[in-house]
Amino acid sequence: MLTPKRIVHKKVFNRLGQKRRGTLKRGSTLVYGDFGLKAMSSNWLTSRQIESARRVISRRCKGGKVYIRIFPVRPVTQKAANIPMGVGVGSIEYFMFPVKPGRLIFEVKGVPEDRVKEAFRIASHKLPFKTKVISKETELN
Repeated sequence: MLTPKRIVHKKVFNRLGQKRRGTLKRGSTLVYGDFGLKAMSSNWLTSRQIESARRVISRRCKGGKVYIRIFPVRPVTQKAANIPMGVGVGSIEYFMFPVKPGRLIFEVKGVPEDRVKEAFRIASHKLPFKTKVISKETELN
């Protein structure tokens, strides 16, 4: 699973009130691969969800190269059961990445289009938002 090597602060400010409106300019175009999986709505993406989608894509697209364009660096903490208020921040449960609409999640290179579309279709069921498959040809138009 994807986790950062070092964490400076357990508590991240503005976790719940972050703005996830609007579309992205950065991280929304194909750079490495021929096909990409693009997010159409906003949500949090945990490291478990990224890993589960990556496994589906890499198994279906044998012989090609899979690029992960996001990395979960934001920690989410949770207190243990029966802990009273005012004791402090809880331990880190998992890491997440806030996804905005238009963000590329995965890219694939060196695989036929029909296999990529099938892999992305199955991987999109593992993600908590709507996605769209893009290619170099559709991006140029």
